[in-house]
Amino acid sequence: MLIGRLPVDEQLDALRGTLARNEVLTEVLARAAKLDLPGWYLTAGCVFQTVWNVVTGRPPTEGIKDYDLFYFDDADLSWEAENDVIQAGDNVFRDLPAVVEIRNEARVHLWYENHFGVPCAPYTSTEAAIDSFAATTCCLGIRLDSDERWRIYAPHGLADVFNLVVRPNPVLAPRSVYETKVRRWREQWPELTVLRWPETGK
Repeated sequence: MLIGRLPVDEQLDALRGTLARNEVLTEVLARAAKLDLPGWYLTAGCVFQTVWNVVTGRPPTEGIKDYDLFYFDDADLSWEAENDVIQAGDNVFRDLPAVVEIRNEARVHLWYENHFGVPCAPYTSTEAAIDSFAATTCCLGIRLDSDERWRIYAPHGLADVFNLVVRPNPVLAPRSVYETKVRRWREQWPELTVLRWPETGK
């Protein structure tokens, strides 16, 4: 049976087992927990692309450009405060064969429009930031709680991730961002089923 058709609790177990095959990801996850950043998640490509790799029989780390570590701290929105966290992360992750990108999602609205061409209202949490990814398939975050249990945030479920379906999420990112990502992903994972951006979307 396809994992995407399993009951949700079994899909969660399958996700943990699948991601555990990426030893770089599990090491980043363990070290990130020790940073104790507020509202943190390991998210984006390193998570769903690990699933794609395992499902399609590729090495778990193949094609993964970086490991995105999001956190949320609106107490200090200065670049200096975020950079202090980035530098601390550089020390924690420096010996790993991976680039770990650390970003304070409370600051995204300060630079998003310059980068993507559309305004972004301030996020209220890391989860809200994950909700705004260009594809619902990407809306997936994991972290370790203080008791080392996995916390999984998946507002759109896991079926599309396991079934290799890329579904647009036209809530913030413009169509061009989605289509650019899709072109790159298809080159690496031609098995993907990509759904079109809605004609009423941006």
